[in-house]
Amino acid sequence: MEAEPRGRLETWALRKQLIGSSCRLFFPEDPVKITRAKGQYMYDENGNEYLDCINNVAHVGHCHPEVVRAAHQQNQVLNTNSRYLHDNLVDYAQRLSNTLPEKLCTFYFLNSGSEANDLALRLARQYTKHEDVIVMDHAYHGHLTSLIDISPYKFRNLDGQKEWVHVVPLPDTYRGLFREDHKDPASAYANEVKQIIDQGHQKSRKFAAFFAESLPSVAGQIIPPPGYFQKAAERIHKAGGVFIADEIQVGFGRVGKHFWAFQLQGEDFIPDIVTMGKPIGNGHPISCVATTKDIAEAFSATGVEYFNTFGGNPVSCAIGIAVLDVIEKEQLQAHALQVGSFLMKLLHQQKEKHCLIGDVRGAGLFIGVDLVQDQTKRSPATKEAEFITRRLKEEFIILSTDGPGRNVLKFKPPLCFSKKDAQLVVEKLDKLLTELEMGNT
Repeated sequence: MEAEPRGRLETWALRKQLIGSSCRLFFPEDPVKITRAKGQYMYDENGNEYLDCINNVAHVGHCHPEVVRAAHQQNQVLNTNSRYLHDNLVDYAQRLSNTLPEKLCTFYFLNSGSEANDLALRLARQYTKHEDVIVMDHAYHGHLTSLIDISPYKFRNLDGQKEWVHVVPLPDTYRGLFREDHKDPASAYANEVKQIIDQGHQKSRKFAAFFAESLPSVAGQIIPPPGYFQKAAERIHKAGGVFIADEIQVGFGRVGKHFWAFQLQGEDFIPDIVTMGKPIGNGHPISCVATTKDIAEAFSATGVEYFNTFGGNPVSCAIGIAVLDVIEKEQLQAHALQVGSFLMKLLHQQKEKHCLIGDVRGAGLFIGVDLVQDQTKRSPATKEAEFITRRLKEEFIILSTDGPGRNVLKFKPPLCFSKKDAQLVVEKLDKLLTELEMGNT
């Protein structure tokens, strides 16, 4: 006899009782109970359909049938660790290598973005024999202790900054040190990297890596000025370190023009290490580190084996291959460019109409709408942003905020998000902005 479906309030009560309170919910005052999802839509226990504007993990769409089928078929045959030969592992590595610059030709498979970034840190330190790491302000690289240490977004609320961590200004041309009116913001921000390195050298510090999100996400959907990474890489290389590009939020065609977000910087920029996660498995826990032969060989030279129990298992690799197949077959990278450009156009029209919108920025289907109380001071409109996300939820649209001021509306939906979806969200946003500006809240 089937048990009666549990009601939302009962589930909520059990969660409060059994799950750590630091594991937070969206809309904590009135959380949504999601029971199924498909494409860009999620459904609650009453069958209400929500448009998902933020789930970059369900990259090719929630529960994509080809991805589900690949997992099921491989699960029926074999799932084991990577200490045995299996074609899925090498086939997947080969497929990924086809998307990357030639020198990034050695792969390690893991289970989460945090694991990938932790391994990237180990690779950098082993290769350079240095310890120190440079990160951008407001960065977030994961939840392991090693990564909390290099994530200003987290460590500022915990134990503070370690001696071996160096923070450079976020290359934000809207509210950062060097803004849109600066003649060469890329060089100006890169000079800040040089200053940090010079200061470190005066204290006999040695740098292992510049660790950067290709497009800073929790910092507020930031688009670094083209050329910044090249110049930062030049500085870190001169100091004996490597450049690590964290693609965990933004890789796999999301930015539209390119498969990888670091490629927005220009063809002449190639990182030394790239980390991948979140969208790589469309909801299945997979991550990856890609690096050069030289760095991989230096890591092997210790004689210590790197073994990850589940990393690179046949099921995970089958799923990863299926995700790449879907991106290709459904032309989702081109779709992200088309729909993202359309959404950006609609949002820019809203910016002309509403003084609450200070900036609209993005690439493909990675977009931020920066809400401000004052266009000149650019002070974050935090309460207004919270009001909008709460009210959109009442309209069955899931949107959330990012940035230090929690005032940037973030769009990073599944890549099947359509122009019709974009129109719907912007229509609702227009009404809410009008309501706010008329003081009818």
